[in-house]
Amino acid sequence: MKRIAAIFLVLCAAGSALAAERAVTLKDAPGKQTVEAMCSGCHSLDYIPLNSPFMNRQAWTAEVGKMINAYGAPIPQNDVATIANYLAANYGVQ
Repeated sequence: MKRIAAIFLVLCAAGSALAAERAVTLKDAPGKQTVEAMCSGCHSLDYIPLNSPFMNRQAWTAEVGKMINAYGAPIPQNDVATIANYLAANYGVQ
């Protein structure tokens, strides 16, 4: 019985390892590299398409500001517009 339990645990662990998360690929457009560099250092990029059905340009701009002001994201001020413009154009609602 202990042998069966041990085999079961090994199989569960192997299954978890095989179910690795796929990398999120953002849309190719101006600003993509800046978004990847500035955003992926703190969180997964899957938050971008996950939030996109709810975000317009104003909301994306506020979100970038929140990341800087509330969470201390090290985003240079001259990259804020690039990031917000990319997100609004490629993942925003019109």
